[in-house]
Amino acid sequence: MAGQSSDRLGRVGEQVDEEVLDQEAESVTQAVMAASRLLVAISARALASGDASLTLPQLRTLVVLEQCGPVKLAVMAATLGVNPSTAMRMVDRLAGVGLVERKPNPSNRREVVLSLTRSGRRLVERVLDRRRTEIRTLVQRLPADSRAALVPALRALTEAADEMGVDSADESRRVGGLVDDPLNPGPPDPPMGGRRRGGPAAS
Repeated sequence: MAGQSSDRLGRVGEQVDEEVLDQEAESVTQAVMAASRLLVAISARALASGDASLTLPQLRTLVVLEQCGPVKLAVMAATLGVNPSTAMRMVDRLAGVGLVERKPNPSNRREVVLSLTRSGRRLVERVLDRRRTEIRTLVQRLPADSRAALVPALRALTEAADEMGVDSADESRRVGGLVDDPLNPGPPDPPMGGRRRGGPAAS
């Protein structure tokens, strides 16, 4: 009987511990989501100060190009988490206002690679500098002990995200945005004067 009582108490204790952990995880989740909304609002303000005609998704597209260098449309779409047609429409708008340029892929002439124009790069730098300044001002308003506690907590969050593979831009950097995925290679370029077999050209 004593052994059974001990087992029941152990299970109750484990259940209480799980409930406490669940509550802590939910509290942290809510806090991170609130901080995320704050950062989005700061990004929107920084963007409005630089160019009110752009949207946040368009800014994200420009930031991906700034971070990853020239990329294929398919890589851009995968990095943004949108389908290629949506990415194409966004690129068309950004190219139309002189922020993005399209060139043939030197590794595969049937593809197009995307990169920032000089104006696009200047815009990204201006908006990100404004966002950094606003975040810095916000952080400086915190008490010193709160600022110190944020550093290890945010680093731990970033490391956990890395372990989960959250940073989709890593794949763009790995392939340089130009070459095909070795696990899903595209058809090679035909020899000079030759003709490629297969479907229509992709971008």
